[in-house]
Amino acid sequence: MRRIPLIQFGLGGVGRAVIERVLAAQEIFARREGMALHYVALCDSRGAVIAPDGLGAEDLRSLLAAKAAGQSLADLPLGYRQDGLEDIVDLAGVPGAIVIDVTATETTAPALQLALQRGYSAVLANKKPLAGPFALFQALTAGGRLRYEATVGAGVPVIATLRQALLAAQDQVQRIEGCFSGTLGYLATGLQAGEPFSALVAQAKQLGYTEPDPREDLGGMDVARKALILARTLGWPLELADVAVEPLFPPDLGAGSATDFLAALPALDASYRQRVAAARDQGCTLRYVAQLAGGAAAVGLRSTPLDSPLGRLQGTDNLIAFHTDIYHNTPLVLQGRGAGAHGTASGVLADLVALVT
Repeated sequence: MRRIPLIQFGLGGVGRAVIERVLAAQEIFARREGMALHYVALCDSRGAVIAPDGLGAEDLRSLLAAKAAGQSLADLPLGYRQDGLEDIVDLAGVPGAIVIDVTATETTAPALQLALQRGYSAVLANKKPLAGPFALFQALTAGGRLRYEATVGAGVPVIATLRQALLAAQDQVQRIEGCFSGTLGYLATGLQAGEPFSALVAQAKQLGYTEPDPREDLGGMDVARKALILARTLGWPLELADVAVEPLFPPDLGAGSATDFLAALPALDASYRQRVAAARDQGCTLRYVAQLAGGAAAVGLRSTPLDSPLGRLQGTDNLIAFHTDIYHNTPLVLQGRGAGAHGTASGVLADLVALVT
């Protein structure tokens, strides 16, 4: 039985979902692939658990329950306070290890670099290291031992399609268009149905679709990072500042607290009603779209034909349309779940399997 040591950064919703999916798949991996995935280290923002022989299923479920209850690994009997993820890689790393980064911070980059320098592999759902300086993206992806499917499109195989079905086949990509935010898709669908913008944002927050401060979603930077990762996968040497970003609120609403922001949102309802009506008059609807073409990338609210793939998109699904030399009359379209921890976790698991098989 081949043993695959796993080191995971992050135990939020996605991180816990990854562990649950690994546990559920262990028997299949053992039978079909002859391999066993063993967690040798888990880390949250304050603490860590290291187990050189691997954490058993009972320990993992206990840790999941503690994290779901809001506890830190630092406060648990198995855990201790960690002072840096590089130390965790240094202590727990062994030949064949895979580092899983499901955090939402750029500070994991040095630990990822250390792991790759030592010959380990890495799987990312965390976009920020790949959306940092272009030189860092090149360094992280240079050896082919880092995979990042879950950074764009959650579990939809966007990166695999781009790299393996298009670029590897020398099919020149002319244009990419996509909706990469389940949260913003929910808002766009509600606007199309005639609901007020302010009410939709409040609903999305209540449903857990937005961050605690909805400006994190409505600012468009999450979609911009995804567009940048796609552009860099195409080989375009862009920086995040090169991506044109249209926020869904004016700059003056960016100050103050999240409560102040939500209270001020009704002032935008009339302008959004007008934009929806103007789009409808042209046989279109509004979608928050990432567009890549000619070496440039932009994200923003676009008037989109109702009979197009993006115009027909509903709810929180993600969708991407590749326009290429081969797919020039009808684009290659991928669509699937765009919200929820388990969708992203499935992309992480797919990358894990790809690395070890």
